[in-house]
Amino acid sequence: MGSFSAVTTTGIYCRPGCPARPHAEHVRRFDWAAAAEAAGYRACLRCRPYRVDQPIGWVGPELVCRGVRLVVDGALDGGTEAELGDRLGISARHLRRLFADHVGVTPDQLARSRRAHFARRLLDDTDLSVTDIAFASGFGSVRQLHRACHELFRAPPSDLRARRRSSDRLAADGGLTLRLGVTPPFDWEAMLGYFADRTITGVEHVSDGTYRRTILVDGDPGVIEISSGGPDHLVLRAHLPHWEGLIHVVQRARRIFNLEADPAAATAHLGGDPVLGPLVRARPGLRMPGSWDAYEVGVRAVIGQQVSVAGARTITARLVERHGPPVPGLGPLGLTHLFPPPGALAAADLSGLGLPTARAAAIGRFAGAIADGTLRLDRSQSLDDLVASIVAIPGLGPWTAHYIALRLGEPDAFPVTDLGLRRGFDGLVAGGPEHPTLAEWSPRWRPWRAHAAVRLWLTSRRPPSLPATD
Repeated sequence: MGSFSAVTTTGIYCRPGCPARPHAEHVRRFDWAAAAEAAGYRACLRCRPYRVDQPIGWVGPELVCRGVRLVVDGALDGGTEAELGDRLGISARHLRRLFADHVGVTPDQLARSRRAHFARRLLDDTDLSVTDIAFASGFGSVRQLHRACHELFRAPPSDLRARRRSSDRLAADGGLTLRLGVTPPFDWEAMLGYFADRTITGVEHVSDGTYRRTILVDGDPGVIEISSGGPDHLVLRAHLPHWEGLIHVVQRARRIFNLEADPAAATAHLGGDPVLGPLVRARPGLRMPGSWDAYEVGVRAVIGQQVSVAGARTITARLVERHGPPVPGLGPLGLTHLFPPPGALAAADLSGLGLPTARAAAIGRFAGAIADGTLRLDRSQSLDDLVASIVAIPGLGPWTAHYIALRLGEPDAFPVTDLGLRRGFDGLVAGGPEHPTLAEWSPRWRPWRAHAAVRLWLTSRRPPSLPATD
């Protein structure tokens, strides 16, 4: 994780890479921008730390890492610290103590900083009104936005907008265009290719270097488009029915390409492995593919059990066409439907789609568990607990559970029975003196096996397929 430098003589903090060079004796280090702000420092006007989304590394206690991710995902934009603690299985008091010890701020302070930074970017990059920006950033009122701007940036929103640079404003041919910051290196072509092979027809579409998909925003349909903007950012173009809660749309868009991850630790660990090392050094910008909605990933994974990638795409397209809410007018973008919601799919008749009866029943049970809250895919659980909760649903086995966990961002998820993984590994060790199996060798890659999985999939001669059994 990057270290923010705060200068005691000026009261300013900077992000890594700022050209400012203060004397070392005057510098304090903070792991989080929010911690520097809580200590009374304001953001540097030269490097503008608020314009960069901070990577979230899996360092420190796992409970704290999960708590931070939930806060970043918006758990406190409409909830309380007590409710967040309940999701993590601890008291609010213990949660605040853990955050104070390992993050340097309370969960509420981290959430406020996140909202304020997002609002500041909207003030720089868009022409949205201050009122729209307040609600788009997760604030409950314009007054709350003004208070946060005064406390963190020492100026009201109108003054901050007046200071924006001419190069900040992004031109958009329809929709609202925003930057999604990413820590280089980032292998955009490989990530886009992964999604292109697995798009859900009607819901997702990849063409001309752009990923597009339909989304649901407070009951109304919308569309997002993501393309490469440069080595340090992607470009998001959002076509939404309203701007309230935009911060949550942006965060979920970031999760599709796993932009919040900091792969440095995984790269360092796997780079020394005699099997994976050459692959890691050759393509250091690879990341685990994420998702807009892990529920969609789960349905798609169950459909694909014992079926090729192409076959699973065909069946999923039929399911969407029959049970997904139609969204008219998006044909030129290659989009036609929303993905079927859990409640509807739980009660749907899935006969005639090409699914075996047992697999259709498993999809219904999985969707039902999501709809009634029995199964939570919010990253609040440990990997072991998440896998256990998924395999408890009849028809879902360890491969499906680990694949869902991998797409959720679990760094050690590893569907060891996947034929694509085994094929890629066998191709790397063929001819070696020991001929280890993937199950024997993969424990060396802990706790970053998901990063290893991505590289093995890319080395497989054929697209990743599913195991003979699950």
